Amino acid sequence: MARLSEKSLLAVAAIVDIAIHSRGQPVAAKALAERHHLPPRHLEPVLQALVHAGILKGVRGPRGGYELARERRRISVAEIARVAEATAAENNAHIPLLVEKVVQPAVAAAEQSFEVALSGVSIDELCRAAEKLGIAETKSTADFNI
Repeated sequence: MARLSEKSLLAVAAIVDIAIHSRGQPVAAKALAERHHLPPRHLEPVLQALVHAGILKGVRGPRGGYELARERRRISVAEIARVAEATAAENNAHIPLLVEKVVQPAVAAAEQSFEVALSGVSIDELCRAAEKLGIAETKSTADFNI
């Protein structure tokens, strides 16, 4: 069964959190980490990778942080997972030959189907689900800032 890594799930949760809490101002990485009970520097590498991928925009300064670079309906879970997995792969450069030559090719089709399914899930859908469950503090009127 294909599944997202913990790093990918945290990256998706961070994007949803930013979409819900930004309200026209950037979300500080420290506040994000506190809400998810993580050490302050835990999310930084993946947040920076998401900035480089054009999913987030980093804002410097004392009131800086992160905000969506695009409308939340135009950001898919698959796109976030690809970025998060790439940062995890950088830390795990050595792949055993058996995995590379046998296991990965055998599961490639299943992974592709899984990615197609994830491409159909937008951050907007997840934000609406969080709002419906009362997890989001308030409904956000702004999708992203220009």
